[in-house]
Amino acid sequence: MAEQGQFTLELFVKASDDGESIGNCPFCQRLFMILIHKGVPFTLTTVDMKRAPEVLKDLAPGSQPPFLLYNNEVKTDTNKIEEFLEELLQPPSYPRMTPKYKESNTVGNYIFHKFSAYIKNQLPAQEETLQRNLLKYLLLLDQYLLAPLPHEIKNNPNQRVSHRKFLDGDNLTLPDCNLLPKLNIINTVCKYYRKFEIPRDLEGVTRYLENASQMKEFKYTCPNTEEILLFYRTVVKPMK
Repeated sequence: MAEQGQFTLELFVKASDDGESIGNCPFCQRLFMILIHKGVPFTLTTVDMKRAPEVLKDLAPGSQPPFLLYNNEVKTDTNKIEEFLEELLQPPSYPRMTPKYKESNTVGNYIFHKFSAYIKNQLPAQEETLQRNLLKYLLLLDQYLLAPLPHEIKNNPNQRVSHRKFLDGDNLTLPDCNLLPKLNIINTVCKYYRKFEIPRDLEGVTRYLENASQMKEFKYTCPNTEEILLFYRTVVKPMK
């Protein structure tokens, strides 16, 4: 476990189209959220990918943001950075973010993949099927968020519906930092380009997103809507 003052951290994230503010990158936002939630001092640097900056050539040749500079040591793999931060920044100085339940790690795994297939589709005949595939996995997430977790049932054996804020309970955990940026992208892109958004009758998912919107970890790390739409302008395929 490390104490503040023993190390320096600098997170490099993708810059927006203007080259200055935060760009659209769920992996960057994921690590940004973790560092804010941990409450550790760090420096945030946005990297303008259009200008092939020297910082990439010097620090992480061949890499794309995000990457982390820890006491002048460069780390470039998002999953490994997440593991490193969880090991470095432990209680009692920093909150633990590893979930109690393994399902919290996996329940949202396929949603972004189904979203990508849906928005890249160019065939009207497949539109309904691909939208239904996305909804199927959103429904699985909704069911998980509404089902009481073991510790909730232990506290109240009669509880039938969970009222927790996040995937694993009332505290933000690592899988939230992975999933929430992706859900925000899905809602933003589908609403604009496909006139479809995550249904509000998915009460668990709706509550989840509303709880996230009130957290500084999420609010301060989100790229703006225009930046997300600009990024996906060349990704979303028009119908033939």
